[in-house]
Amino acid sequence: MTLLLGAAVLTACGTGGTSAPAGDSTKPAATSTGTGTGTVAWGACTDLIGPDGKPATPAANVECGKLPVPLDYAKPDGEKIDLALIRIKATGDRTGSLVFNFGGPGASGVDTLAMAATAFAGPGKSYDLVSFDPRGVDRSSGVTCGDETEDLLTSNADADQDALVKEYAAACAKDSGKILPHVGTVNAAKDLDLLRGALGDEQLNYFGFSYGTHLGAVYATHFPKKVGRFVLDGAFDPTVTFEERAVIQASGFGQAFAAFAKDCVAKSCELGADPAAVKRTVEDFVEGLKTKPLKVGDRELTNGLGQLAIITPLYSQQTWPVLEQATAAAIKGNGTILLALADSYTGRRADGTYSTMMASLAAINCADNTERPNAAETARVNEKVKKIFPILSFDGATGACAYWQVFGDDAAKRIDATGSAPIVVIGGKGDPATPYQWAGKLMDQLKTGVLVTYEGEGHGAYLTGNGCVMKTVNAYLLDGKLPSNGTTCAA
Repeated sequence: MTLLLGAAVLTACGTGGTSAPAGDSTKPAATSTGTGTGTVAWGACTDLIGPDGKPATPAANVECGKLPVPLDYAKPDGEKIDLALIRIKATGDRTGSLVFNFGGPGASGVDTLAMAATAFAGPGKSYDLVSFDPRGVDRSSGVTCGDETEDLLTSNADADQDALVKEYAAACAKDSGKILPHVGTVNAAKDLDLLRGALGDEQLNYFGFSYGTHLGAVYATHFPKKVGRFVLDGAFDPTVTFEERAVIQASGFGQAFAAFAKDCVAKSCELGADPAAVKRTVEDFVEGLKTKPLKVGDRELTNGLGQLAIITPLYSQQTWPVLEQATAAAIKGNGTILLALADSYTGRRADGTYSTMMASLAAINCADNTERPNAAETARVNEKVKKIFPILSFDGATGACAYWQVFGDDAAKRIDATGSAPIVVIGGKGDPATPYQWAGKLMDQLKTGVLVTYEGEGHGAYLTGNGCVMKTVNAYLLDGKLPSNGTTCAA
């Protein structure tokens, strides 16, 4: 679950593994065709983007395709939009498909799966690995907002943030007025079921990360009997309010920064002699960008971009050294690495264009709830955030939903998967973006959840490479070995 424009608006092992009860998908979902190709026409991938923001060449076993789905589910025979798909064919004996959503909301599943495929080599022995750009994201009628996305992201602290957000929302409506009323997690879940059918699978096997846990939970609510093997990693509680999310994420990132600072000092940190000094150094640097942005070539590292640059490496313990090196270099006048970190967060490509990541995030968040916090309400929440973790403060900002020209609804907040197969929910004790308590809350709402706890740092547990987590998840996905509720994996 990402943060929107600097404000929360929107990765010893006890595996008492027991087999799933009869009738609860103890085998991977069968396919309705012998080949499992369904109705998708697969072909070569021609427009993948790599982690450096440049065009990437796919591996030989990677294919792309499109799936037409209704623009408006109230008019199922009406206008269609195409969902962009990617598939990495199973390396061994194929037993079904495993569909991924990597979060955001607004992340491209097509690009992400292409980059992260090796991390899922275990499940990839038996499953075709499949992902997609959800409706309103990149290749799937992605939301665009003119030049206002960059204007807002790169604005200086003295700019009229409220006016910029208002212009941004208007530009989104002008550019993407057709798709905006039809994005959101409930419609994405309906798309997911059409994808399941197009793949030829009788049940959906699914792996969701961060926001992908919300999408998976909504799918299980609407299609409980179609749930196959479900893993939800980095669980999000969709019932939280804007204020609750802002405060708890500020606490989560504050705790992650404290853990980083302690680790940094233990390894001879350039940023300070003790954790408190590290905190002061980084906070002072980011605050200083408000009045004096750092020149980086023909661009500037502004306060807003600096915030995102600091936050980005906190998502994973493996990138903590990058945070130290990048910040130390910026303090000395070289902001190249920090700006690159911010660009990776906002979806800025090597050619200076942007993916739809930030615009799609705003559109989906605003579609999924009826909250429209105004400037005064946002300022009140910001004062709480400042006291918890000042680096995440959003002075003068108003959330995009306040000016959004499409009403949202709260349908995606209703979660109840009664009647579904067991769903594995993973929560990390050191997860900054989707804090641990959300995993228990989502599990309770599902009513069919089984909780696995990871006692390490980072957003999402499986992609940390933790052996216990990977063994537990792979045993469930490949062999149907359901972990006991309360299974715990040490870091």
